[in-house]
Amino acid sequence: MRYLSHLRPCTTTMLTSTLPSNSSITALPNFSHKPISLKDSFQSLTHFFTDPSFPTTRFPLQQAYSQALDLCASQKALSQGQQLHARFLKTQNSFDTVFLDTKFVHLYGKCGSFLDAERVFDEMTERTIFTWNAMIGASVSSRRYLEAIELYKEMRGLGVSPDAFTFPCVLKACGALNERRLGHEIHGFAIKCGYGAFVFVCNALIAMYAKCGDLGGARMLFDSVLLEKEDPVSWNSIISAHVSEGQCFEALSLFRSMREVGVEINSYTFVSALQACEDPAFIKMGRGIHAVILKSNIFTDVYVSNALIAMYTKCGQIGDAERVFKSMLYKDCVSWNTLLSGMVQNDLYSDALNYFRDMQDSGQKPDQVSVINMIAASGRAGNLLTGMEVHAYAIRNGIDSNMHIGNTLIDMYGKCYCVKYMGKAFEYMPEKDLVSWTTIIAGYAQNECHLEAFNLLRRVHIERMDVDPMMIGSILMACGGLKSEKLIKEIHGYVLRRGLADILIQNAIVNVYGEVTLIDYARHMFESINSKDIVSWTSMITCCVHNGLPIEALELFHSLKKTNVEPDSITFVSILSAAAALSSLKKGKEIHGFLIRKGLFLEGAIANSLVDMYARCGTVENARNIFNYVKQRDLILWTSMINANGMHGYGKDAIDLFNKMVDEYVLPDHITFLALLYACSHSGLVVEGKRLFEKMKYEYQLEPWPEHYACLVDLLGRSNSLEEAHHFVKNMPIEPSAEVWCALLGACRIHSNKELGEVVAKKLLQLNTENSGNYVLVSNTFAADGRWNDVEEVRLRMKGVGLKKKPGCSWIEVENKIHTFMARDKSHPQRDEIYLKLDQFTKVLKEKGGYGAQTKLVLHDVCEEEKTQILYGHSERLALGYGLLITPKGTSLRITKNLRICDDCHTFFKIASEVSQRTLVVRDASRFHHFERGLCSCGDFW
Repeated sequence: MRYLSHLRPCTTTMLTSTLPSNSSITALPNFSHKPISLKDSFQSLTHFFTDPSFPTTRFPLQQAYSQALDLCASQKALSQGQQLHARFLKTQNSFDTVFLDTKFVHLYGKCGSFLDAERVFDEMTERTIFTWNAMIGASVSSRRYLEAIELYKEMRGLGVSPDAFTFPCVLKACGALNERRLGHEIHGFAIKCGYGAFVFVCNALIAMYAKCGDLGGARMLFDSVLLEKEDPVSWNSIISAHVSEGQCFEALSLFRSMREVGVEINSYTFVSALQACEDPAFIKMGRGIHAVILKSNIFTDVYVSNALIAMYTKCGQIGDAERVFKSMLYKDCVSWNTLLSGMVQNDLYSDALNYFRDMQDSGQKPDQVSVINMIAASGRAGNLLTGMEVHAYAIRNGIDSNMHIGNTLIDMYGKCYCVKYMGKAFEYMPEKDLVSWTTIIAGYAQNECHLEAFNLLRRVHIERMDVDPMMIGSILMACGGLKSEKLIKEIHGYVLRRGLADILIQNAIVNVYGEVTLIDYARHMFESINSKDIVSWTSMITCCVHNGLPIEALELFHSLKKTNVEPDSITFVSILSAAAALSSLKKGKEIHGFLIRKGLFLEGAIANSLVDMYARCGTVENARNIFNYVKQRDLILWTSMINANGMHGYGKDAIDLFNKMVDEYVLPDHITFLALLYACSHSGLVVEGKRLFEKMKYEYQLEPWPEHYACLVDLLGRSNSLEEAHHFVKNMPIEPSAEVWCALLGACRIHSNKELGEVVAKKLLQLNTENSGNYVLVSNTFAADGRWNDVEEVRLRMKGVGLKKKPGCSWIEVENKIHTFMARDKSHPQRDEIYLKLDQFTKVLKEKGGYGAQTKLVLHDVCEEEKTQILYGHSERLALGYGLLITPKGTSLRITKNLRICDDCHTFFKIASEVSQRTLVVRDASRFHHFERGLCSCGDFW
């Protein structure tokens, strides 16, 4: 602004002296006599200009201008005000220009036309305190708070004394800029000028102190000056100040006190009190205030009704919010927007979209806020068609160029997996802010367009824009998707150099290092976080689980319980996965008990994880109990229970459960059918499996994945329908994957079909798979035929591509401790006792159960004696030996193995269960085996 500091300030007396004292002013129509429309005012003013009988003195016209300008300002009629200004400029020499120019500054400020107000102010040769107040007010109205303060300082520098009306505006500017020190100085000056006790000045001071975070100063001022004055505005100010600072209970206490002392309660009071109740903890008090409103004469006030809707929606009471909305005699756009926003916040996207249509049918035109809410609802619901309809509405009404709408459109298209339109929405935005760039980068990362996300980050860097933690979080997600250790380390370094390593970024770095198996880096990052929150702990626990370190995950959870950080549902989902990975029933039950004590509901993800944990720990009965306990079962829970039955060999139960699910109108997905085919495969249900495969394709229109084809091939292969399985593979509509050929080759080995096995082995090698298990299967196929040269060739091929055979590993939990054994392990402190116990027990099995080592299963070119020792040293037998050594007779033993149990060990465990009179439960890579009285639950079909 151009400040004309050389100008002579005009005093108040100069303005008042220009007002006429003669009787000619009575000839003016009285604009304030009754409510008058803007049209009538202009007609009267035109009459003044055209009626020749009207006095030609300047005072009646000046008064007419004054009243007309006041009316324009009150109705924010900018266009009419500008017309008046144009007419005034032609005849301004006939008027007191200081008086009317001040009116024009005030008008333009009220209408939000700051530049016009500034132009008039700058061109004035004289200014009164009213002029300065008008210009300071215009600056504050336009949120030009710094300029308002500069105006105040310049005014003081020119020797113009502020009046009582100066202080509220400049104090508001101080609050907006968090200028507490300056505000305090102005407070002192207001007291010095004799305005410190004025109620409206005190109210402005309360608001300023509250905005600057000094609620104590605001309360002290209220208690010392305003408490006895029983002014509703003062009470409203202090209540609102407490609400703004989150002191909701204190705000409600003040509201109660206000009622007790008999201060008049108005709509502003109720709005502030209701805002204090926008938390489920205060819903009872909110209902009480609602009851008071209904008894008052302002229950029809639209602002109060809007506040009620906001309170109920933020407390999750949508039904109450709808009742208030439907009872309103008049609904403005804010009413509709408040309800729409509440619906979106409470995940009621379809209801929100229906209300949006009702809004248009009612004749209420949706504004930008309405459109933003509906675009957000469409995105969160994944409803692309509706989102595009709302987008089209925005285009038709010319608001699609709004930056906030553009940002929401980017987010919506990203959530609806429509990357093409997401990119177009971004590029078509005429103006972009940091949120725009962050949202588009997040959209690309979430849609696995990781390179596009990186390209946009480069553009951000080239254009020297700011980078915020949200953007870095999205880029880290892209790094994880690309599995690029180098890029992750580069981004980590960039974060450190820029000083962006807040808790959100640190947690994201822990997570992404875990995704690319850099567990040591993740651990180092985790340990460097000073104030770990629950996300930090959960990220590290999840890293351990995903990287095959469930014991370390459980140890972390134990450490977490010793801190003041409370686990959340996501933490429990991760730690239950750790217990499931170990098949540790005791640990799983401990975690189950802990989450019950914490009051977490057995629903959603927690219920799904509990079902999976109990199933993988060998107790399908407990899994079924959890399933039956849950009332609202989603698809994931049904699928988890179907899978639980399948891994325990209860194929028919899995199919029955599927039929019940369909009867309850829950639609299956690809994962559901994968669990069903797995169940059929491990229960020998060939006909049922083939029927379900056809049902998936034709009834549910689900295109099978390679995993589905592999399951069906496995099912046919296990039933010795090798030719049918081979024919099925050759006629697949997609190229058979390594999993499919592997399933067929495994069946060829089981049923000793060497000719087909040779064909399949060659096919498998041609795929150049990176799965070491596939090479091992081919190697074992050659070894079974004694083709040791081919075996060596396969091993060299594995070595050439950097693959190693996964070593056999088994573990058993005894006395709350997990003991791990490798094949022919000699590292256990009680190894001598374990081997002695196994030798003695094996002799008993030979004598009483007729056990004999099946050395033909040992696919090594060694002597028979060494083959026997290899079988005796399998990891599951060592775990069994330790269990027999430590636990009392008759105790059930639970053992987990990372690979498939071999035929010889399977036979060994069947005989062992009968001779030892124990239940032996083994979970291998394929399924569960419950050994009892010499039989296995798999029926020798695994």
